[in-house]
Amino acid sequence: MNSLISLENVSKVYRRGIEQVHALDGVTLDISAGDYVAICGPSGSGKTTLLNIAGCMDQPTGGVVRVAGEDIQKAGERRLARVRQSLIGFVFQQFFLIPTLTVRENVELPLLFSHRKPDPDRTAELLRIVGLEHRLRHRPGQLSGGEMQRVAVARSLINQPKVILADEPTGNLDSRNSAAVVELFEAVNRQGIAVVLVTHNPVLAARCAKVVHLEDGKVV
Repeated sequence: MNSLISLENVSKVYRRGIEQVHALDGVTLDISAGDYVAICGPSGSGKTTLLNIAGCMDQPTGGVVRVAGEDIQKAGERRLARVRQSLIGFVFQQFFLIPTLTVRENVELPLLFSHRKPDPDRTAELLRIVGLEHRLRHRPGQLSGGEMQRVAVARSLINQPKVILADEPTGNLDSRNSAAVVELFEAVNRQGIAVVLVTHNPVLAARCAKVVHLEDGKVV
């Protein structure tokens, strides 16, 4: 099966004063259509760095990163933006909803950056999938934390991505809302969309088909 995202011997080094911090050290990972992957490890193990590089939001210090077969180190920022818009959906621990926009407008916001016209039927369908069709005209301040994260999931799907990258998506939620978001990801995955989750939650990790453990920037 062809990889959607492929990392080969990837390293990432940051400078902190005179010290070199190896956030990633020789990581190899393949993500294909339909994969359901948890990335686990202690704080500072490189999980978020790995997700940022896989999502074309950061460049590695060494190694090769390919997205849909394309070596992204050779791509300019404009090309990287198109790759992110067309192939990848993002969900973060912080919901990053714009408080002055309605739920519908927040879901459709990525279309503005990809210069695509919103399809009201698709927006309504995504909000139905996440159980928020009745909140179409509400603003984030009128929603619970669980509802805001479900809006973020719908937003990540608006551009019809091949893979969803989620960084601690249940970190700010109680157990009931966490379970609801996990069920959403599983429903998305059953449609053939790859889902990659960074998580400290062992229950969430256990529900994934594949678990990658990081420690000190290495897969262990």
